[in-house]
Amino acid sequence: MKITSFYEPQSGTWTHLLADPIDRKAAVIDPVWVFDPASGRVDTAFIERVLEEAGKAEYKIEWVLETHAHADHLTAANLIRQRTGAKIACGAGICEVQRNFTRVFNMNDTPTDGSQFDRLLLEGDVIGLGRLNIHVMETPGHTGDGVTYRVGDAAFIGDTLFYPTRGTARCDFPGGSAGQLYDSIRRLYELPAETRLFLCYDYPDKGEQPLSQVTVAESLAGNIHISAETSRDEFIDLRTRRDEQLGLPRLIWPSLQVNIRAGAAPEPESNGISYLRIPFDRSVAELIKGDLK
Repeated sequence: MKITSFYEPQSGTWTHLLADPIDRKAAVIDPVWVFDPASGRVDTAFIERVLEEAGKAEYKIEWVLETHAHADHLTAANLIRQRTGAKIACGAGICEVQRNFTRVFNMNDTPTDGSQFDRLLLEGDVIGLGRLNIHVMETPGHTGDGVTYRVGDAAFIGDTLFYPTRGTARCDFPGGSAGQLYDSIRRLYELPAETRLFLCYDYPDKGEQPLSQVTVAESLAGNIHISAETSRDEFIDLRTRRDEQLGLPRLIWPSLQVNIRAGAAPEPESNGISYLRIPFDRSVAELIKGDLK
């Protein structure tokens, strides 16, 4: 297999192009559709680079694989589907994410059965890609719909682990659970030590280069949040205290409205324009509970 990784600096996201170079079949994992919240405009230059690379190699993109419904970038999944005919897959937990956030945004006409996606994945499912078999692991914790894609000596782990010096993903979004994330990471740590864990995000300090992967052995030995010795209770306490200090991601409102629709913009209104919604002076928790009195 061949893996090419592309870094989108505004959101700190890695998009990965996974391919069988013999049969020339490919999948794009966690594609980014760049969005400027000030102007409301999208920019396709980043995802065009990914598609151009696939085109040069004469790959046929068969799948777009989402590790979860992202809250800090818009997915380009639907754009790729329209351009290439690829199918979009994500974890079956997306349905609960849809139920939560259609309440947040009052998106009453949006189906919450996952029908915007071509395949909903469960633990143990296998996706064929040329001569490759991609095995699905459910790895919730950051969100309830998190999955990892394991193929050969590689695993695409979404928002679970970051590079060892940067720790782990937050767990305070609806459906998130620090305990579940600990359990998911322990499952990743049970993979062979040389397994390459391909990251979804990296946030390098000034002057540093972004890093796209780490081995199980490296993370197990040095992750600042969860190493070989970290207990479940220790991790939950650390993660909970850290999450209490975090603000909302810059693109959470536009991202989730688009991402629960598999990357499709909201339906145009009577003037032919699509609009994104921002709840005024309400918290996510209030909106999900529906207690708006």
